[in-house]
Amino acid sequence: MAEPTVSAASPLTQARRAGKRGAPAPRGPRRGRRRWVGWLYVLPAMLLYAFVVLLPSVQSINYSLYRWDGVSAAVFVGLDNYLAFFDDPLLAEAIGHIGVLVVFYAVLPITLGLLSAALLARYRRPGFAIFRWVIFLPQVLTSVVVAVLWKQLYGPEGPINHALQAIGLEALARDWLGDFTLALPALGLVGTWTTFGLCMVLFVSGSSSISTSLYDAARVDGAGLVREFFAVTLPGLRPQIAVAATLTVTGALRTFDLVWLTTRGGPGTSTITPSFLLYTKAFAVGDVGAAAAIGVVMALTCLLVALLIVRLVERDA
Repeated sequence: MAEPTVSAASPLTQARRAGKRGAPAPRGPRRGRRRWVGWLYVLPAMLLYAFVVLLPSVQSINYSLYRWDGVSAAVFVGLDNYLAFFDDPLLAEAIGHIGVLVVFYAVLPITLGLLSAALLARYRRPGFAIFRWVIFLPQVLTSVVVAVLWKQLYGPEGPINHALQAIGLEALARDWLGDFTLALPALGLVGTWTTFGLCMVLFVSGSSSISTSLYDAARVDGAGLVREFFAVTLPGLRPQIAVAATLTVTGALRTFDLVWLTTRGGPGTSTITPSFLLYTKAFAVGDVGAAAAIGVVMALTCLLVALLIVRLVERDA
């Protein structure tokens, strides 16, 4: 008996089978054309970023290698401006002031924000929405408004001194921004008032994404407010803490407008910051190269701080 012969599939059948398996990815010129189309979409943003960020950064690095007053011919000095950065006693004092401001701009707001988030997560009330709005209000105000407002509050005839006199504590009344010891902490409290709302909103929004079953399980196990905070709330807010720490620490490092509009670095040099010295060296002293070196070092410091915070969060995740 003869074996049945298997006829070859027709071209139409082969095409249908190929369609079921899925068409192969386009190759050659078509695939390359699609890739270039994608780059064309992001090209305007890349050009804008290069013009606004990269080009000025390269220019600042170039200026930092010269001694230049902005008018006369520049003199190449290499790394002398960077060496002077670490030898300048005023810059050392300014960096010490940044350490104090970090406590007020970052540590206190983050701590208060975490406590607020824990309380709002455990005790939810209808009126808390208004509370969040009032606390976040300083973030909406411009730095000029904040500086003028607190300069009036801290003045010798300001509301703070009047309130102290009204309750019999007139011995504590003083010119808060004119005191060598209290001027910097007074400015730091302004930073706390400004950044607390941002931290609280970040943490409250983050705590709302934490599953309520975790809180219920912790309460069934007999966890109190403190244990519930460290076991449930704090681990769940790790990404928000990283964002808040990055924004607040870099904000403290870049402090300038508040100092310039209130104390101008005084009394004496008790409230100077690196950004304040950058401005004075560039526009008052006329040492553009030294100012550019300060800017480069501070930009790298902000970048390193942000990378360090991200790495710590990723390692603990």
